[in-house]
Amino acid sequence: MELFHKILNTAVEGGASDVHIKPDAPVVYRISSQLVETEMSQQPDSQWLGNVIDNIVPEQFKPKLDEDREIDFSYNVPGIGRFRTNCFQHLGKWCLAMRHVVADVPKIDSLGLPEIIKSIAEEHRGIVLVAGTTGCGKSTTLAGMIDHINSTQKRHIITIEDPVEYVFEDKQSIIEQREVGLDTPSYQHSLKHVMRQDPDVIMVGEMRDATSFRAAMSAADTGHLVMSTLHTIDAPQSISRVLDFFPSAERESVRKQMIGTLKAIIVQRMTVRKDGGVIPAIEIMINTPTVSKLINENRLEKLHAAIETGTDDGMQNFNQSLFQLVKDEIITKEEALEKATNAQALEMNFKGIFLSEGSRILN
Repeated sequence: MELFHKILNTAVEGGASDVHIKPDAPVVYRISSQLVETEMSQQPDSQWLGNVIDNIVPEQFKPKLDEDREIDFSYNVPGIGRFRTNCFQHLGKWCLAMRHVVADVPKIDSLGLPEIIKSIAEEHRGIVLVAGTTGCGKSTTLAGMIDHINSTQKRHIITIEDPVEYVFEDKQSIIEQREVGLDTPSYQHSLKHVMRQDPDVIMVGEMRDATSFRAAMSAADTGHLVMSTLHTIDAPQSISRVLDFFPSAERESVRKQMIGTLKAIIVQRMTVRKDGGVIPAIEIMINTPTVSKLINENRLEKLHAAIETGTDDGMQNFNQSLFQLVKDEIITKEEALEKATNAQALEMNFKGIFLSEGSRILN
């Protein structure tokens, strides 16, 4: 285990967000969104990695690992750090993907997020979804929002995570964190009972199915704030993804119910800063009367236009976010164009040409 812990320590000292280990291959770190191979005198082999896995997988998870051949759990090394860990198989051999979870809970002001995110976190009821692809910082943004609530409001916060990433300490709020597999059998089981635990805020690590979202809508209907993540690329697709959780016969009623419970959708794309760090470009959709009307009429394709023209309500699309990041000299134009939803339109913006396609479409 000495070599394994040395690999993890090197990752933390080098600022890596992720560590990838598989047999007979170099250990790979992800640093500032780039994959970097390490140079080691001897590459990990199956026997060494099997011994590591036997030592780090919690005993209560080993039967599930034998059955499913993959599992998520948290691994903490005193003096080094905490890692969100996925153990899985590749060509019949065990592999590890580990994400370093920074010990200090991130402050919302340090994440480069729009100010409106604080106002969203301060809401007392409704569903807030943080969406994006893997590695875009969804969990970090959620943690920053939870810490903001914890620092400014007296509320009871319950998190349901798989696994627990950031560990919070009570400030003004009280917080209980429940890890799937350790503290509760499943998301569904925990959501079934969470309303009996007197929560004000419920944070669900990931919205995965109809049961989870139905429970979220029920909680929001009764005056609770529910926060969760989705794997989607933009706000309109997030609504479509949620509706896809349900059988076609139920989607109409779910869509109608969503109008009264959805508060906001925040979507992230990670960009590389000029100084070598990373910062998210952010799309924000607020459930304004215009957005509610479009959802009610099932005109989800028009939501892009509503976001573009909703800046007075705190909304913005990816192009608007990227343009501001370039204007503030945080990222390069090249990075912005690579991450843009519509690179041609963004290029025109850089030349001082702004065509409000959204207003025309909404009209």
